[in-house]
Amino acid sequence: MIDELELPAELSARRGAVQLRRAATDDLDVVMGLLSDDPVSSGRGDVSAAQDRPLYAAALDRTLAAAGNDLLVVETDGRVVGTMQLTVIPGMARRGSTRLLVEAVRVASTERSGGIGGAMMTWVAEVAAPAVGASIVQLTSDAARLDAHRFYTRLGFVDSHVGFKLAVPR
Repeated sequence: MIDELELPAELSARRGAVQLRRAATDDLDVVMGLLSDDPVSSGRGDVSAAQDRPLYAAALDRTLAAAGNDLLVVETDGRVVGTMQLTVIPGMARRGSTRLLVEAVRVASTERSGGIGGAMMTWVAEVAAPAVGASIVQLTSDAARLDAHRFYTRLGFVDSHVGFKLAVPR
């Protein structure tokens, strides 16, 4: 399903055209950097530390190998400036609706407000969701991300649920 998405794709952002493509193992360091280029993520330990690279490399391998999952990156001028993970979730609720979960949406701080994030999320709703048969696009956002909440609301997302998480020891 998710493997059938037509990628790479050109997206139109306010800053100009950008390319969306599947992540590759060569993208690991820049994806780590995008995760750490965020105060909430870095506060949770995503600090792009060299000693954590094997953990991220294993996670990237698992993500790319798992059916129904994909990690995408956005490039402009030969540089990766954004990323997001997509997961297809078949479900029983809502009369058997399939959901498309969007996680870890990041745009480099130097590229924010250029329309890249909006172009990414528009592509998810208009191209990816129909292609995988999803009737719902869903995401969670840390309660501290007030700017992100305004961003998603502008795009038509509704803050309809309260999410809960439980950290378990590994």
